[in-house]
Amino acid sequence: MRNVNPAYVAALKNVVKESPYPRHMRMVLDHIEIDRAEVVIELAECHLQPYGIVHGGVVATSIDTATFWAAFLGLPEEVGLVNVDLKLNYLKAIIDGKLIARGTCLRAGRSIRYSEASVYDENENLIAHGTSTLMVLPEKGLKLGVPKFLEA
Repeated sequence: MRNVNPAYVAALKNVVKESPYPRHMRMVLDHIEIDRAEVVIELAECHLQPYGIVHGGVVATSIDTATFWAAFLGLPEEVGLVNVDLKLNYLKAIIDGKLIARGTCLRAGRSIRYSEASVYDENENLIAHGTSTLMVLPEKGLKLGVPKFLEA
């Protein structure tokens, strides 16, 4: 197992934080390691649908994002990923606070990866659960200016 460069992780978290969609969603990549990731969304009025609860698309975004990053870090630096399938179940409504999505890569294949994520509120109540199939994209790596892995 290769050692992930902490400078790469810091640069990755910053890129995610400064990217337009995560910034719009008030979403941060809170934690990432090989085969695991945690994404947090600070909920606000902009996340609510007309019934006053968080829109399902916000919850789906958190699952999509947590499953993606859970599958990402163990990849070689020169390859990327794209989501090809997302399945989820909504289990409880939420109106405010935080959404915390914890993703785990269950199958880290060379061409296909399979991840799951559970979404919780800040009191650890289960809000939703989902799975994602992701396809590895050769030569589509994320270049952050620092090596992804440390030399052993």
